[in-house]
Amino acid sequence: MGNSWFQFQQFKIHQDRCAMKISTDAVLLGSLADCWNARTILDVGTGTGVVALMLAQRAPHARIMAVEIDADASKQAMENFRESPFSERLDLFFGRFQDFLHPNQFELLVSNPPYFENHLKSKDPKRNKALHTDELSFRDLAEHTQRWLSPSGQIWIILPPRQMEELRRFFLSVGLRERKRIRIRDREASQVFREVCGFRFEEGEIDLKDLVLKDENGGFSPGYQRLLSGFLLGY
Repeated sequence: MGNSWFQFQQFKIHQDRCAMKISTDAVLLGSLADCWNARTILDVGTGTGVVALMLAQRAPHARIMAVEIDADASKQAMENFRESPFSERLDLFFGRFQDFLHPNQFELLVSNPPYFENHLKSKDPKRNKALHTDELSFRDLAEHTQRWLSPSGQIWIILPPRQMEELRRFFLSVGLRERKRIRIRDREASQVFREVCGFRFEEGEIDLKDLVLKDENGGFSPGYQRLLSGFLLGY
């Protein structure tokens, strides 16, 4: 997925100026986040804009705002938005999530956040900004989610299990409780390598599910193929 562009069924993503290219994580978040009833959506750290575009396709009545801190990525995401069939419902704020301003709260927040902390950095400052928590700590993500999420809304996040456990503690400190958890495995016998979780302000039981990406032959599993249906070419 390292090409300068990536073609989806209903839109095209140009990514030559973005440090983070189209990834499995982004596709998982864009296809699994519960967006059916959301009329206003905020995508925190949009990168190429792929998650925002997937949600625009899935939620045809929603207006979507994206936040991006990197100048080149924000320009490219905005270009991807404008070239899509959903352009009238997409907008972008260039800057830090901590500095985001808007007149209203949102019914759905989504984020594929940076999660490396005290970790060896690369020589690429854009990649460091996208991957490391220097610019957006879990504490900041939790505190500003509390500000921008409507009382009945939800936020969906994708992270490795250890980092998700850490984020849960920060979310709980601002009153956000986990309500849904989808554990992602590469194969049936593999360890969980990602969790896609939904959090709300209301208490309730956690809905647990598992998703295996590949079958015993190394091809995409039926469950993953159903997620990709309508998005990737050939599915």
